[in-house]
Amino acid sequence: MSEIINILIGFFILAGAVLCLIATFGVIRLPDVYTRNHAASKAATLGVMSILLGTFIYFYALEGHFNSRLILGIVFLFMTSPVSGHLINRAAYYSGVKLWDKTVRDDLKEYNKKMMGKSSAN
Repeated sequence: MSEIINILIGFFILAGAVLCLIATFGVIRLPDVYTRNHAASKAATLGVMSILLGTFIYFYALEGHFNSRLILGIVFLFMTSPVSGHLINRAAYYSGVKLWDKTVRDDLKEYNKKMMGKSSAN
């Protein structure tokens, strides 16, 4: 049983480290603030949560210590990171940060124009 737990712990910690590395490359290499923030908020969140889960399993299964702070850290990160990523992207969009030029279509801009036309017609 101990070998299965060790493999599970190693898997979660290694998977978390790989996801954090992918997030790092995304933040460095992606072209605009929106895609960089997406990489940071998604991959890094999953990576850190995996590392925290592997740490929790280690302490609970092998050391016999239930660490509620790790569980609270996982829950807090799961609830706040996607919301903060969305709000940062929203603030960047409404403050006028440009989208990447190549293949990005701004559907929100077209929608806002259409909605402004409806409100001025009334």
